[in-house]
Amino acid sequence: MGVVGRNGRVVRRVKSYAVDRAPESAFGAAAPLGPGAGGYGGGPMRGSGPLGRAGLALLLMAAGAGARPRPAAPGDQPRSNVVLVACDSLDGRLTFFPGNQTVDLPSINFMKRHGTVFLNAYTNSPICCPSRAAMWSGLFTHLTESWNNFKGLDPDYVTWMDLMERHGYRAQKFGKLDFTSGHHSVSNRVEAWTRDVDFLLRQEGRPMVKLTGHRKHVRVMEKDWQNTDKAVNWIKEEAVNLTQPFILYLGLNLPHPYPSPYAGENFGSSTFLTSPYWLEKVNYEAIKIPKWSSLSEMHPVDYYSSYTKNCTGEFTKEEVRNIRAFYYAMCAETDAMLGDILSALRDTGLLGKTIIMFTADHGELAMEHRQFYKMSMYEGSSHVPLLVMGPGIREQQQIPNVVSLVDIYPTMLDIARIPVPQNLSGYSLIPLLREKAESQASPRGPRPSWVLSEFHGCNVNSSMYMLRAGKWKYITYSDGSSVPPQLFDLTADPDELTNVAITFPVIVHSLDKILRSIVNYPKVSSSVQEYNKQQFISWKQSLGHNYSSVIANLRWHQDWLKDQKKYENAIDKWLGK
Repeated sequence: MGVVGRNGRVVRRVKSYAVDRAPESAFGAAAPLGPGAGGYGGGPMRGSGPLGRAGLALLLMAAGAGARPRPAAPGDQPRSNVVLVACDSLDGRLTFFPGNQTVDLPSINFMKRHGTVFLNAYTNSPICCPSRAAMWSGLFTHLTESWNNFKGLDPDYVTWMDLMERHGYRAQKFGKLDFTSGHHSVSNRVEAWTRDVDFLLRQEGRPMVKLTGHRKHVRVMEKDWQNTDKAVNWIKEEAVNLTQPFILYLGLNLPHPYPSPYAGENFGSSTFLTSPYWLEKVNYEAIKIPKWSSLSEMHPVDYYSSYTKNCTGEFTKEEVRNIRAFYYAMCAETDAMLGDILSALRDTGLLGKTIIMFTADHGELAMEHRQFYKMSMYEGSSHVPLLVMGPGIREQQQIPNVVSLVDIYPTMLDIARIPVPQNLSGYSLIPLLREKAESQASPRGPRPSWVLSEFHGCNVNSSMYMLRAGKWKYITYSDGSSVPPQLFDLTADPDELTNVAITFPVIVHSLDKILRSIVNYPKVSSSVQEYNKQQFISWKQSLGHNYSSVIANLRWHQDWLKDQKKYENAIDKWLGK
């Protein structure tokens, strides 16, 4: 039988990508199971996603959507207000040493002094919509089936904010959300669907910098500032007068690169833009110029990514330094918006009654590994900031445990004293933040010693999966055999320049065994490939006679138009024609 969705309709049964039990880990203990071990996960890509409209029936039953919050124990404080500020593309390594030496981020530093910073926080999918779908659902990407920027959660999906509102919180959102299906450009989705086609086309403008304004020009990303102003005004005019706790979300687009119109009609976003005001916050002497492998020595997936991102050409050290400096300046502007929120809470007397979280959907490579943007499991792309401060949160605490964005869902429910569903992928951060014994705090027992990230979208010609455990980062692709895996020792090699997969086959085998205990990743990869074909066929049929003209003028048009027939034939071959 099906499950009941938010609208009360019965939706189809879902198919599982998960497995039944965890193997023994190479690190001593049995690897804890990922969610879905009891038998639900992603299914074939038809109709609604398995957890979209059907969404939270399972979660709502587990969380008791109609139930009251957990009663306060004697001596318990009132439930805390919560503010989540989530930006786009901020490299989490900038929030601690030595990355924090490159740019002045006073608001982040304030949160570190008065709260906790997570040193190893990761995205569950290094691209906007799939990452945010994981954060708002508490579920891994293979469970949400958010395969690319076009495919996220259903619009009526029940999020942690919905549950908090149902349990007495006043909820307010401003700014970028980007976790539901149907958004982003046609180019973005077609590039993802056709990643298995045997061609290589540049899909982005060459990364560049642009200086705007003058030394007093503060509000460069005006839309983000306007949303920040709305959040500040709401705090000062509404939140301060509330008699119930509130949850406030502010989504920022910075420090995501800006559009590059010079690249043509369907341009991407390859421009790092800032003003002298923000550039002066950057310590040029501390900027590290990343080492690059030669093109011939690059991992095949990295080469595809670098080429499609238009990064295989020559770049001077000065160009690379400027791209990184402008990116850091954009991070400084982001930090100032966070500062406005903190100031508003302080000025209204709410700071001491509010738990504040700051994070990002993913990072930014900023020319590391000869790439910009994200869509990579390297640290610059997958490592996100995560800082928390507020009532009951230890000050000046650095937490080394690996955590990820799916942990935000159970954390929010924990703060609101709402029962946490047992089938979430994430684990509450509260035990770590408050130094509780996790076995006492959660019926599920302690959190796993690993985090999972996966990617199925554009600029990468294979599904990829990353498991971070201890000092190791294991990255595998597709079916686990057709593309060579990567293994990095992040203690000895923090820049991830030396793949030691061949050197440590026992570690590779152990980590791959754990990964397969969490998700049947060859099956997921195959399902994504089939989804991509079916989506492309439907899109092509919808265009009719306009197909050749439309596909030729997407972001790859500069390469496509050089040999249009060749690339159309490559697609026909991929479709089996």
